[in-house]
Order: sequence, then structure tokens, then C-alpha cells
Amino acid sequence: MTDELLQYDQMVENALRSVVRESLTQVAEHGFPGKHHFYITFRTGHGEVEIPEHLKKQHPQEMTIVIEHQFWGLEVEEDFFEVTLSFNKIHERLHIPFAAVTGFADPSVKFGLQMTSSGGDEPIPMEIKDSDAQEAETDADTDADDDTLPAGGGEVVTLDAFRKRPGKS
Repeated sequence: MTDELLQYDQMVENALRSVVRESLTQVAEHGFPGKHHFYITFRTGHGEVEIPEHLKKQHPQEMTIVIEHQFWGLEVEEDFFEVTLSFNKIHERLHIPFAAVTGFADPSVKFGLQMTSSGGDEPIPMEIKDSDAQEAETDADTDADDDTLPAGGGEVVTLDAFRKRPGKS
């Protein structure tokens, strides 16, 4: 009998990703209600991520995108989502598997999730603040009112306390 019959950490990661999937699905179908908007951080080196090469060079490890005022063709599937965003006035199509997502936030309600990307050992720390938005800022969001961002971050859910550490049982 193995020590890990139930892999709770993976179950929780899947549940967190389902929140991201459901949120994107609702926006794809109905648009954003009120001042809601999303910051999504993902590992650009994940094998199934498809982004333009120049973006991958600018962000070799991770990238945070903002989905707010201007985005096009948001499509959500079981394992990935696709969206077109504007970078330096050029529309670029992004294909992002949910397994690559490491952070999700809706600053308008001070909500955030942090998860581990499949294939990565550690989550990328995610704080909800202006610098994250500027990291991969799109033209559409340049004029956005960032007064909705919480000072010092919102509620970020992290699973570090429950993760099995190498060499420990």
C-alpha cells in the first residue's frame, strides 16, 4: 500500500484551476460585471503555452496578463483558454493551458489564488500591485483606472503549508 493514495495537493490545485476556468467562462459568455477584471500569471516555458516569440523572449519564465477593457475572442476549453490582447498596438493571440497558470486575481474584489504550474516545483509569488500589471501591460489597459488595486495585496490563497517537502514525510 502506498503512502499517497489520495493526492490532496493535486485535488486542491485542480479545484483552484476550476475557479479560473469558470470565471473566464462566465466572462466569455456574459462579459465582465461591474469593475471586475483579471490578472493571470502563467509560466511562459510550459510546453503547451503558445505566445509570440518576442513575448517569450521578454518574459522567459513567467508573464502576467490583464484581461479588462479590451480583449478579443476569449475562448475557454476544459484544459486551456485563448484570448487576443494588444501588445504595443499589435493584436496577439495567446493560448494558455490551465496547467501553466500560477496566479489569478480579481483586484476589484481583492480576490486572488496562487497555484503551482504543472512541471514546476514552486509557485511563483504573486502580489496584487501595480508592478504586476505593468509587467505585461496591454495597450487596452494602459488607460485603465488602477485605483481598484488594493494597497499591499489582496487575499492570496497559497498551499505551501500543505505541500510535501522533499526528504520529509
